[in-house]
Amino acid sequence: MKPEHIAEMKARARNIVLSVAYDGTAYHGFQRQTPPVTAVQNILEEKLQLVFGDSIELAAAGRTDAGVHAYGQVVNFFTNGTIPVSRIVRAVNSLLPSDIVVKAAAETDADFSARHSATSKVYLYRMQQGETPDPLRARYVWHERRPLDLFRMRQALDCIRGTHDFSAFRASGGAPMSPVRTMYEAVLQERPDHLLEFRLHGNGFLYHMVRNLIGTIADVGLGRLSLEEFQQILASRDRQNASATAPARGLYLYEVHYAGRDLFSFP
Repeated sequence: MKPEHIAEMKARARNIVLSVAYDGTAYHGFQRQTPPVTAVQNILEEKLQLVFGDSIELAAAGRTDAGVHAYGQVVNFFTNGTIPVSRIVRAVNSLLPSDIVVKAAAETDADFSARHSATSKVYLYRMQQGETPDPLRARYVWHERRPLDLFRMRQALDCIRGTHDFSAFRASGGAPMSPVRTMYEAVLQERPDHLLEFRLHGNGFLYHMVRNLIGTIADVGLGRLSLEEFQQILASRDRQNASATAPARGLYLYEVHYAGRDLFSFP
């Protein structure tokens, strides 16, 4: 939401919050872009304006990058539109392309912000391990042909739990903010068909932080980095010491948490 429009928007009668899922392959990230470049926000705002009958400016919990997907992105907007909450999901989905879906809708108080009220987020990252890539997963996983040492990768994940300065995994170009974050959960699970799934739950994430972490942890699994070297990279607070950024296609914003609020249930 544009800062100069906040007061105008908050004067409207309703604050609507949505849970949104999308396949990010065809979009230049979530955040609104100048045409002809298209982002998820461009499409959502266009269709919401048709449903609510007034201008719409979304605030989002996370500004996912180009090619990144979402199961539980959360957005909110202010409107004078009168459509009942119970009809919003069907009405908006009837206008959206098949790769963007509104999963749930609710009406909340004027002080709620999908971005600023969030207390933590969960991201998933998926890799496929094996000699042959799966063409049906090509847009949704990072394929690694070489064997990965999952035990060593889990040891590296253990190192990032708790509160740390994550500057070594922060890309340039993000918004200025403290690099200190708390990681509540950092696990790696094996799924069927050689699928590996990382789950990272933290109170906040820096620009490209998840993908930079995964890229570096993958190098631990490939034997390019020792556990001690990974720990040194974390302590160095220097992005140049960490590995290359993992591909966007394996990353998913899974869910966003809000303290003391039960906006709607995630599946």
